Amino acid sequence: MSFTDHADNPFASLSPAVWRGSTVVFDTFEDFVARKSRQPDGYSYGITGTPTARSLEHRIAQLEGASHCVVTPSGASALITAVMGFVRSGDHILISDACYGALKTFARNWLANLGVEVEFYPPTIDSNIERLIKPSTKMICLEAPGTITMEMQDIVGIAAVAKRHGVMTMMDNTWASPLYFRPLEHGIDLSVEAVTKVFGGHSDVLMGSISMLNTSYYECLRETQSILGQAVSPDDCFLVMRGMDTLQVRMKEQSKNTLKVARWLDAHPMVGEVMFPALESNAGFALWKKQFEGNGCLFSFILQPAREAAFSAFFNALRHFPIGASWGGTHSLVAYYPTSQQQARQYPPTNQPIVRVSIGLEDPEVLIGDLDNALKCYEQARLEHAIV
Repeated sequence: MSFTDHADNPFASLSPAVWRGSTVVFDTFEDFVARKSRQPDGYSYGITGTPTARSLEHRIAQLEGASHCVVTPSGASALITAVMGFVRSGDHILISDACYGALKTFARNWLANLGVEVEFYPPTIDSNIERLIKPSTKMICLEAPGTITMEMQDIVGIAAVAKRHGVMTMMDNTWASPLYFRPLEHGIDLSVEAVTKVFGGHSDVLMGSISMLNTSYYECLRETQSILGQAVSPDDCFLVMRGMDTLQVRMKEQSKNTLKVARWLDAHPMVGEVMFPALESNAGFALWKKQFEGNGCLFSFILQPAREAAFSAFFNALRHFPIGASWGGTHSLVAYYPTSQQQARQYPPTNQPIVRVSIGLEDPEVLIGDLDNALKCYEQARLEHAIV
């Protein structure tokens, strides 16, 4: 008996098929013995994916301008899998101080204890990163703009330095997505996306992706995915592919709305600074304008100094911004990052609390009205609880 699908009953649909399965079966003894040879693209066990996962990987690779892609269960797992595939004891790794917190914690609490020399660098060091490179440097990790504080990086300059020294580069490109920036076209080796965010787009799925041009990197990461058990649900792959159908229209609308809200905040007297490289007032604007083709829907801002009671008044007055730590979906979100988090960084750009917002598809005038009311409450509470 053969288990091969001969497509005797062809069926065509605009909706991708969901292939569920943990066990892959084989037609012959010889096929089973040689099952590992099916990797990295084929199927030997459910951990490395079904045809549904491959469809998504091919679609992401096409967007990224990549030859290969590996999907993982979350954005954090994609970052960590990308590092674990290549970094070993005795290696030196450089990580932007503005990178995603889970990657930094993993490096500090796990990699360092496994004999890896971990060094965090100022995100705005740009091509001067060359002075930090050692003979043992294996990888440079970038994120532009930074997860919370939104520092821009000279990606082209850092990639060029890395190439000269034979150092791998990995970049978290979630903010811009491949629609507005393609890291691989600018010399980066591994482009990571938190697929959870704008690719999925509806705040209902967790996933990450790693895209690359180098086939040997792909083979290594597929093996790493298998060994670490980084299996991705085919149902989640389906949700992401459905979300990607509207990626371009969502990004276009959210980008426009985000710029409008950010400009309004930039002019508000209660706002000390808007951290958003697409604003002309931002220190990273020139780099963003030179390298990127558009802006993401996430930015941060710093309010005029006040006690925590004023921040409580601000957040609790909001009616159209749910409080949540994620971003990139159709619904706007707001999050709070206290002073202690900035003080814990090696190269903090501020010692003030940070408010981070993700702009969704709501009417921007409604969002601005909500922020305006919350800022009035903040100002009143600031006066009532004045710092003396």
